Amino acid sequence: MAGSVNKVILVGNLGRDPEVRNTQDGDKIVNLAIATSETWNDKASGERKEKTEWHRVVIFNDRVADVAERYLKKGAKIYVEGSLQTRKWTDQGGQERYTTEVVIGRFNGQLTMLDTRAGGGDSGAYAGGMSEPAMAGTPAAARAPARAPSGARPAAGPSWDAPRGGDLDDEIPF
Repeated sequence: MAGSVNKVILVGNLGRDPEVRNTQDGDKIVNLAIATSETWNDKASGERKEKTEWHRVVIFNDRVADVAERYLKKGAKIYVEGSLQTRKWTDQGGQERYTTEVVIGRFNGQLTMLDTRAGGGDSGAYAGGMSEPAMAGTPAAARAPARAPSGARPAAGPSWDAPRGGDLDDEIPF
């Protein structure tokens, strides 16, 4: 096989509020903990069972990080698309440690909020640096992230700012 693919798609709930840090250069890094669960009926006992997996997600894209910081809260249902990366570090005791994370990079990945806000019908899709948010009126199934050719730089566009202190439903014209 000439090429390879490193793509992860998760749909789950946030286990805690996003953790936001800033680099020395002023770039944002957001860490998320996403829970995915599967349920089944145990054949032997007939009892309903559930297994939950926890996933670490790291956002390196400033626009997506801004959305995560502003709008995501513990319990929110989200769709995440990124790539797996494993990093190694040495802890305070001198032990080498490893962690594997789903990464939404500067030019790839996607975050979509699947919950509605205050009972409204909007959710937003935020592609990793490739497009402006797709907002209300577009069904989640019809939204597709914008893709740029390999090595292409995204075109600069206006930044999206939600109304401060208000509900997005107040700004939707329908």
